[in-house]
Amino acid sequence: MTVSREQPIPPGLSASRALRDRRLVQATWAAAAAIAASSIPDFLSAQWRNLPPLFAGLAALGAVLGLVRAGRREAAVGLMLVSLMAMVGLLLWQNGGLRDSALLAFPCLLVLAAMMATRRLYFALFATMVVLIAVVLVANLQGWHVNTLAPLSINTFVDIVAVLFVTCVIAWLMASDMHAALDAVHAQNVQMAAAQERMQMMATHDALTGLPNRSLARDRFEQAAAAARRGEHSVAMLYLDLDNFKNVNDTLGHGSGDALLKQVSDRLATLLRHADTVARLGGDEFLLLVPEVSDGAAVAEIANKVVTGLMAPFDVIGMEIFSGCSLGITMFPADGDDFDSLLKKADIAMYRAKESGRNAFRFWDTEMNASVVEHVELLSAMRAALAHRDFTLSYQPQFDLRTGRLIGAEALIRWRHAELGQISPARFIPLAERSGLIVPIGDWVLQEACTQAQRWRAAGWTDLTISVNVSPVQFKRGSVETSVAQALAESGLPSGNLELELTESLLIQDSLSLIESLASLRRLGVRFAIDDFGTGYSNLAYLKRFEVERLKIDQTFVRRLTDDVQDQAIVRAIVQMAASLNLFTVAEGVEDGATLALLGDLGCQQGQGFHWSPAVPAAEFEKFLAA
Repeated sequence: MTVSREQPIPPGLSASRALRDRRLVQATWAAAAAIAASSIPDFLSAQWRNLPPLFAGLAALGAVLGLVRAGRREAAVGLMLVSLMAMVGLLLWQNGGLRDSALLAFPCLLVLAAMMATRRLYFALFATMVVLIAVVLVANLQGWHVNTLAPLSINTFVDIVAVLFVTCVIAWLMASDMHAALDAVHAQNVQMAAAQERMQMMATHDALTGLPNRSLARDRFEQAAAAARRGEHSVAMLYLDLDNFKNVNDTLGHGSGDALLKQVSDRLATLLRHADTVARLGGDEFLLLVPEVSDGAAVAEIANKVVTGLMAPFDVIGMEIFSGCSLGITMFPADGDDFDSLLKKADIAMYRAKESGRNAFRFWDTEMNASVVEHVELLSAMRAALAHRDFTLSYQPQFDLRTGRLIGAEALIRWRHAELGQISPARFIPLAERSGLIVPIGDWVLQEACTQAQRWRAAGWTDLTISVNVSPVQFKRGSVETSVAQALAESGLPSGNLELELTESLLIQDSLSLIESLASLRRLGVRFAIDDFGTGYSNLAYLKRFEVERLKIDQTFVRRLTDDVQDQAIVRAIVQMAASLNLFTVAEGVEDGATLALLGDLGCQQGQGFHWSPAVPAAEFEKFLAA
């Protein structure tokens, strides 16, 4: 069985129909009022022959209202127009013919038909009127029916006013609808123009800050470069990166980070000239375009002004936030003649500024280009070394300073390249971190160190702890807990024999993801140590929060320990603080017996360094196990 369902009427069409029904009712009442007004003088003057057509017209209009209420609008329109035309035609025939005032109603009916009726009904009505007029004309000319013109009277006045009234009402309704339609069209045009403006804004501006985006910055650069070619001057491109933005996002939330970006945008606008462009490239990166500059010295003044201006604190959710920035600078046409190459070079210069200590700026130079090529080649070689297992691990022994007993080893990665020779970790580890390659390299180190430690365990050295450095990038880009769990499971090493060395800069971030990762690792049973303690934030709160077991005193405080009383004071303070928290201390960089003895006097429990051995391959390390 098929069930018929009415299709829903669109809101706009429904409103249009309701308006037309309302106009039909209003026109019907206006016509009824006019007929009623015309019938009164006829009734008072006893002109009875005019009353039947008038009353018939009123009755027809009543039926029209009923049809409208029943929802039969087309039938109502047809009944009204036909009945009124018939009424007017009969009055013409009975009274003055083509010279009767009733003839004025025909144009009014045509206007009403144009507003209400279908095209077919409209032209049918017009044709019928023409026929009626022709019939009356022929009848009078042939003498079949001669109309006599009645003298002017109050009836004539009322009839004319009644027709004018209906015409006035219909004209007013049509004008109102036309004005409303024009207003609607105008409003729609305004909305479309606003929408187009918003779309244009979205295409060329950053949604958060309202600054120009990369696309508009490119256009501005092309314009500035064209002007620079004509005027023989330069255009400066400054690539800006905020120095402390990630910590704000991680500790205060993305809403606070967005608020900081808006304030930075506003402040940058005040630091530059009106002709300069401040664009947001994404994240915490901005691009400053400074046209019509004479030389690098002028740009350096602007860069210094920007760096100094952003060092002032920002008020975010009632807190003073210090951000700062690093700037990389390129010059058109000296450093390049297209937007993309200049932007890339400015980006590289910005990273050099960040490496030099932040809150600084650097100009691009050819040495950077050579360094970039070297980095690209080194990165490619690193990927190949990882694929071909060219990396190796060396192990530096760790000893109990009181008993001299071997207690563990720190696993350190080494890389000997076939052409470049031995490559220092200080050279390739930072590049691996920037590229993200540290994640698979770190996974390999974990797996290899755990496997080797389990071999030693199986050989009888069960108390040995293996220490592995974990980069902050591994926590950000990888899944350290999964890698650790997999390394322990595949090697068979008990989790208590694995120690992860973390940096202070990692723990100070205190992000939710870091807390969850460390909690998961803690549940696995691995131990934590803080590497290079004393060189970073040295915050007691995170030592307690993350349940650290050992503090590794940085070798910069240990190497000059016998000669520098300040280093002695620092080491003594670290040892005493660790003792109050029930933590072990490990001195790094112990190189001689005098330093070893002084560390023992200061209360340090453990140590490692060249006094015993540098990091050595696994086979060579086993001589310490056999001792």
